[in-house]
Amino acid sequence: MSYQIAPALQSAIYAHLADDAALQALVGGAIYDAIPPATPPATYVLIGPEEAFDRSDKTAHGAEHRLVISVVSNASGFLAAKEIAARISDLLDAPALTLTRGRLVAMWFDRAQARKIEGDQTRRIDLRFRARVEDN
Repeated sequence: MSYQIAPALQSAIYAHLADDAALQALVGGAIYDAIPPATPPATYVLIGPEEAFDRSDKTAHGAEHRLVISVVSNASGFLAAKEIAARISDLLDAPALTLTRGRLVAMWFDRAQARKIEGDQTRRIDLRFRARVEDN
């Protein structure tokens, strides 16, 4: 198992999202890996939970990371959140990420769930991705 690549994968995903002008225009730099302790912005992206599974073979140590990236918004309706989620999905569809350790073999969209939370005031879309990494 190679969970050692997890920090490098998260850092690369964060940088890839933060460097995109179109996503920045939608969220204004509000990309986090924890809900902000003060009052969170009206709309933000959250790099959230992750599971990792051993995918080592004879050629390399590797892992499959199943991660969740959430869009949280108190905008009326789901459209604004879906536009942000669509941009994130575009950015993470087979991205060319450079990791500080190991390498990204493949990354793909798995599924999404859109729902209302906090008494219909907030919308949340959880995007689930799978990433295959190897430690070289």
